[in-house]
Amino acid sequence: MNEYSLRIGIGRDLHRLVEERRFLIGGVHIPFNKGEAGHSDGDVLCHALIDAMLGASGLGDVGELFPPSSPQWKDANSLDLLAIANKKLKDAGWQIINIDSVIECEAPKILPYRNEIRASIAAALGIDLERVFIKGKTAEALGDIGSGNAVAANVVCLLTKN
Repeated sequence: MNEYSLRIGIGRDLHRLVEERRFLIGGVHIPFNKGEAGHSDGDVLCHALIDAMLGASGLGDVGELFPPSSPQWKDANSLDLLAIANKKLKDAGWQIINIDSVIECEAPKILPYRNEIRASIAAALGIDLERVFIKGKTAEALGDIGSGNAVAANVVCLLTKN
């Protein structure tokens, strides 16, 4: 390996929105009449970020580390899963340079919660706030996301190892 190494990873997650679940993005509860269906708490941002981190480092993926078939991860807090993945990353000598992400949903609006979400992710990873960015986008009323039946997150994560 070179004296200085950079790697980039990409992650994506998509969950159906259902009643009687909390809408969570990056560990932040956003008031809404639906939330993500999932084996854990369904936080699409945390799940996509875990995939981006693990993919960049070559250490696996979210389904491998936290299989949905395992009762251990039923209703798990995704910030806790993110912390476990981050420890695995650090133990292998990697550190996060930056994270950029897009949350896709028709509603609720992400912008009013963006700074709280950024702060939540930064705190969970032990990195500076300026290394984390979040954008909210709609699907322009197209598909499951556009009809309000799903939410997705796309994340890019840049790592360094020296």
